[in-house]
Amino acid sequence: MLDVKNIEVRYTGLPVIQDISLEVKPGELVSVVGGNGAGKSTLFKAIMGVLRPTKGEILFNGSALTELNTAEIVRRGVVCIPEDRKLFRPLSVEENLLLGAYILSDKSRIIGLLERTFILFPRLKERRLQAAATLSGGEQQMLAIGRGLMSDPKLLLLDEPSLGLAPILVDEVFKVIKQLKEQGMTILLVEQNVREALEICTHGYILQTGRTILKGSGKELLSSDAVQKAFLGL
Repeated sequence: MLDVKNIEVRYTGLPVIQDISLEVKPGELVSVVGGNGAGKSTLFKAIMGVLRPTKGEILFNGSALTELNTAEIVRRGVVCIPEDRKLFRPLSVEENLLLGAYILSDKSRIIGLLERTFILFPRLKERRLQAAATLSGGEQQMLAIGRGLMSDPKLLLLDEPSLGLAPILVDEVFKVIKQLKEQGMTILLVEQNVREALEICTHGYILQTGRTILKGSGKELLSSDAVQKAFLGL
């Protein structure tokens, strides 16, 4: 579904990611992990058309994304949940969710997607009339994911969904991500929470200073000496 081929992205002339390749097949959950400054969020910005690669190509279902703008990429079925959530804080939970369906015109389909989101996130249904600003951090993350699902994406990009959350809420967010995977959603996940990300993924990539240093199944990467020493403190 997604094929990133040897891309390079630069900021002010300096390469931030170099020669990165990855692929995501339908129904897979692929994790990209690494520390701050590894290039994870830059990779997402390149996929979503916010940044243009200076080398390489990005294909989605065989068609190039690199010349499209972000709105066109979303209409193709690629949706990104940004790390800072970007909620419309004065608006209600339901209003935020409905804004996620802006590319759809079929009202019955939108209602169906709204009900699906409320089944996935019962707390959002309980708080559907509350302003987004009044939600807890975990609830805001659920709202951000739910809003992304409202466009019925083919590929969901999750950028640091556990960022800033208490451990109990991190577990809850990962439980939801696992549930989405089990429902057949195709997901590309960027995370600093290495263990959690690798435990649920089909396969993963380890980034360091803008390069891929390891790749393999989640189980292979978790048992790797390099990952255990660098990220798991073992």
